[in-house]
Amino acid sequence: MTVTTRAGLKQARGPVLGLPHLLQLRYHPISHNEFLRETYGELYRLKVFGVTMYVTAGADLAEQVLVNRDRTFANGPAWSHFIGPFFHRGIMLLDFDEHLHHRRILQHAFTNDALRRYHAVMAPHIRRNLAQLSDAWVDGGQPVRMHHVFKALTLDLALETFVGVDLTREEQEQVNKAFIAAVRAGTSVIRKPIPGGPWARGLKARAFLEDFFRSHLPTKRRDGGDDLFAQLCRAQSEDGDEFSDDDIVNHMIFLLMAAHDTTTITLSSMAYHLAKHPDWQEQARAESMAAGDLDYDGVLALDVLDRVMKESMRLCSPVPSLPRVAVRETSLDGYHIPSGAFVTVSPYMNHYLPELWPDPTRFDPDRFAPDRREDRSHRLAFEPFGAGVHKCIGMHFAGMQVRAIMHELLRGYRWSVPDDYVWPIDLTALPYPRDGVPVRLERL
Repeated sequence: MTVTTRAGLKQARGPVLGLPHLLQLRYHPISHNEFLRETYGELYRLKVFGVTMYVTAGADLAEQVLVNRDRTFANGPAWSHFIGPFFHRGIMLLDFDEHLHHRRILQHAFTNDALRRYHAVMAPHIRRNLAQLSDAWVDGGQPVRMHHVFKALTLDLALETFVGVDLTREEQEQVNKAFIAAVRAGTSVIRKPIPGGPWARGLKARAFLEDFFRSHLPTKRRDGGDDLFAQLCRAQSEDGDEFSDDDIVNHMIFLLMAAHDTTTITLSSMAYHLAKHPDWQEQARAESMAAGDLDYDGVLALDVLDRVMKESMRLCSPVPSLPRVAVRETSLDGYHIPSGAFVTVSPYMNHYLPELWPDPTRFDPDRFAPDRREDRSHRLAFEPFGAGVHKCIGMHFAGMQVRAIMHELLRGYRWSVPDDYVWPIDLTALPYPRDGVPVRLERL
């Protein structure tokens, strides 16, 4: 039965206990979201992590929340609830005029000229790292866990391209563990710094990362460089505004996390789907073999690889949920949303909506071909980078890095999985494959 509230608005319904459904969404996201949508409608309630969450299920509602024309929904309070203590004042945790101010300065670090410099720095590192894959893995019968390979590679590239500081492997591992601890802490059920618990580990990780960036900041301000760290040290708005030391540390911690983790899952999804669909792997390889060594513009021109990347992101959105908080009482599709309520949009779920994506579970990169363009079936049919003013500022950097890595991988290796293999995706925080995506890797 539908319950109405004041002004005749409907009251969103949902299960009494949210945790069992949250666990189902963690391990069986698509099928359980379909169940909740059919049972409770395109806007339903779940009580999770101590808050009542209004979950939207559909592109129209996603557009209202993410485009946010009347500034009803705020990013900062929502993300701060989950990751605020660990990614304090990152660009995604700022709102409205303050967010716009910081974004205008940050944009100078993501111009086409800056992206070309980043690509020139990372390209030789990609080739060298992929060429050094262990001989015990390649052609040796040992499974190569591609998610782990990509995670190590993207961290190395992020530190080289974003930070521009030479670190030992041990130091890189320390930074990597700190980012993992900070991300995982955001979904901790016990949200108190109990010694040894994930929340306490996240706070310790944040302190480590602050010390790391502050220790290198004076040199960066003095010497500059082509890396993002140096770019933020000298970036200015049109009015001459610059970032403070605190601003730079906050943005570096957030951007390094975002670039590292989301790129890793996109690459892992591409590797998995190309292993499951060797015909597409061979098409992409033929394109890359014909292209040879590429600069920034050449990488962006790889058409088959572009479609494979987009379809892999559709099937596994790197950021599965985009939470907001209503700053005042409002309504969505006739449903009452109280002031202070958490509202979330799930790109992961929306990318499987059959009314937007026919046969949505099938891997079909031609969805993005010029004669089909299923991503244009709705303005927010395809939203892996979000939408509105908070659309990912690093999306073009991420796309360039993913293409550059996969281009080199295709030129050097062929990989496969058993026909019955299905990767076990976990949505505890950002999506990750619990088994690391083990493949058989062969040198070409």
